[in-house]
Amino acid sequence: MRQKLVILGSLGFLAIGTLWGCATPDNKTVPSGTLQIRANGEDFVRQGFLSKDGWNISFDHLYVTLADVAVTQSNPDVDTSVVLDTVKTVDLAAGDANADPILVHEFTDAPAGRYNALSWKMVKATSGPAKGYVLVMEGTAIKSSQVIEFAIAIDREYAYSCGEFVGEQRKGILSPGGTAEVEATFHFDHIFGDGEAPPEEEINIGALGFAPLAALANNGRLEVDMATLKQSLSPQDYQKLQKTLISLGHVGEGHCQETLTLH
Repeated sequence: MRQKLVILGSLGFLAIGTLWGCATPDNKTVPSGTLQIRANGEDFVRQGFLSKDGWNISFDHLYVTLADVAVTQSNPDVDTSVVLDTVKTVDLAAGDANADPILVHEFTDAPAGRYNALSWKMVKATSGPAKGYVLVMEGTAIKSSQVIEFAIAIDREYAYSCGEFVGEQRKGILSPGGTAEVEATFHFDHIFGDGEAPPEEEINIGALGFAPLAALANNGRLEVDMATLKQSLSPQDYQKLQKTLISLGHVGEGHCQETLTLH
């Protein structure tokens, strides 16, 4: 597993080196610390939630496969990026209801400073339980006497480019010898809506909800991929799903730009 440090300046490319023994081009030691990359599906994933159309949803597994994760200190003089150039699948639903966000990777010798940008790709897993898919959502949805076990597999790839983390706590500020974290946040309420919020709120107006998916279930079981969803959902609902997947990636409450072309 390689861990790359890229330093760019106003004169263009200056140096590339591994993080072990980071140094500037003039061989001065760069103060460093431990930088953690975490992935967070929020309480919606860990604790369950109510969809906009009244379905109680809980997740057993929620696999997402990440690649080309880059954490950057960006300022007018120098751009310093720490890059995880390996593909990794994580289960955002792992742990109990109060579990911490999933640790994707830990750089133990990252240059100190303020990391104010994060980017990553969601790609198809090549092995494991999510093989062939970018995102796999497995769980149970309950409404009244209806119980549906679901497995929803997404094979469309995405790339997110984000700025600084937005939330109650500051993230990404790494002091020499200290520890800091950055967070890729996934807002699954964008897909299913939030039954605790008023119907007229934006989160619910744009969300697909679960009812259109429930209508595709057979004998209490829903197993679908994007091809099936495109064929079975109404054009309007499929378009909603596409848009919500594009807006899935965040940094806390900070919005990201999805940079791959939607086909």
